[in-house]
Amino acid sequence: MRKIVVSEFLSLDGVMEDPGGAEGFEHGGWSMAYGSEEIGMFKFSELVASDALLLGRVTYEDFAAAWPTMEGTGEFGERMNNNAKYVVSTTLKTADWNNSHIIQANVVDEIKKLKNQPGKDILVGGSAKLIQTLMDNDLVDTYRLLVYPVVLGSGKRLFRDGTTASLKLIESKDVGAGVVSFIYEPERKA
Repeated sequence: MRKIVVSEFLSLDGVMEDPGGAEGFEHGGWSMAYGSEEIGMFKFSELVASDALLLGRVTYEDFAAAWPTMEGTGEFGERMNNNAKYVVSTTLKTADWNNSHIIQANVVDEIKKLKNQPGKDILVGGSAKLIQTLMDNDLVDTYRLLVYPVVLGSGKRLFRDGTTASLKLIESKDVGAGVVSFIYEPERKA
């Protein structure tokens, strides 16, 4: 069975909103000052371990507008552009980015079908609303979090108010520039 891997950039107070600045929010671009080779390797390793992206509409549209025309991205860009992409949306009518598919109905059932197909990990980035659906239905297998040394005080959070979860730490590592990577798996009841 394939794993669903949620990968997020987070502030110390759990904000995931607009780390790169493309969405234009008040705190947009807060991760950009903290680049390191280790962060690049962390992101590349999760992409190599996957063969599909699962995205909400907003994240999909942002990625689809950027990745196909971005230059100098090498193997990372090739993988982003060539991997299968599944976008969850009730409003999107077409998905023109290479190898894209729209999931419009029966979202949980369709994602369960994807997990049961042969293949590598299914990688989820951004997509806060979709992640909540995945968490509510116990579909997340791994959280790969890059936590940045910044407190934003407001914004969209990975774990919204009222979310409860028990997670097992698999690995933590300093990845440079004051950023720490954390890999967690949910502790599921037997």
